[in-house]
Amino acid sequence: MDHQPQNDVDFLEPSVLLDETHYQEGYKTGYNDGLVSGKEEGRQVGLKMGFQVGEELGFYQGCLDVWTSAIHIDQDAFSARVRKNIEQLAALVSSYPLSDPENEQVQDIMEKIRLKFRVITASLGVKLEYDGRPASSKQDVEDL
Repeated sequence: MDHQPQNDVDFLEPSVLLDETHYQEGYKTGYNDGLVSGKEEGRQVGLKMGFQVGEELGFYQGCLDVWTSAIHIDQDAFSARVRKNIEQLAALVSSYPLSDPENEQVQDIMEKIRLKFRVITASLGVKLEYDGRPASSKQDVEDL
């Protein structure tokens, strides 16, 4: 009778091993599929965010180009204070690390650009803003 329980254990062992093998194969397949879909999703989010940043920086650069052209035509088109703010905005826009999106300063630089732009437009007494940007950084995260 001692021999009977040993046979029951031996009988179940291949079933347990087969279950474990299927589990491992399923895990590997799911993991590999997740890597592929995760990379694609990350690529799409990166493209979207990169486009939005480029579009916003392009808007500010376009405004800078107009203001700089006005200054070249007439030095007195703007006050010395506004001209200084325009120069500072130009320096901020050109310092934005376009080729280094993982730079920890990108958010800080963009906020400085936005603030300087608001200072200039307020000084000029014009209502000019970039419409493509969500109202808050929280909205950026919700859009993802």
